[in-house]
Amino acid sequence: MSHVRAVHKFARISATKVRPFADLIRGKTAGQAEQELKYIHNRGARMLEKVLKSAVANAEDKGARNPEGLIIAEARVDGGPMIKRSQARARGMSYMIRRRTAHIHVAVDAPEVS
Repeated sequence: MSHVRAVHKFARISATKVRPFADLIRGKTAGQAEQELKYIHNRGARMLEKVLKSAVANAEDKGARNPEGLIIAEARVDGGPMIKRSQARARGMSYMIRRRTAHIHVAVDAPEVS
């Protein structure tokens, strides 16, 4: 079975807030990663957990035998487009407010049988 993917595009959170959790779960089994993310009190961890569950469900649909034993082959968070606003400041100036978005990618794969 090749990689089975799930993507959350245009997530309303900056990529730098989610990336440490993607680094945390990369290379682990799906069950182990789900347990770790479940007990982290963070909004980015919730988003990544949902994408992971979606990738595991996609693998189950494609006929994966042991969904908890799937290995996370790819956990990547890319920056998406920014929603730009301007905020009025003193003396006629304005500051740019950048509302950042992220694309969260998770791919799972069956473990190597030796």
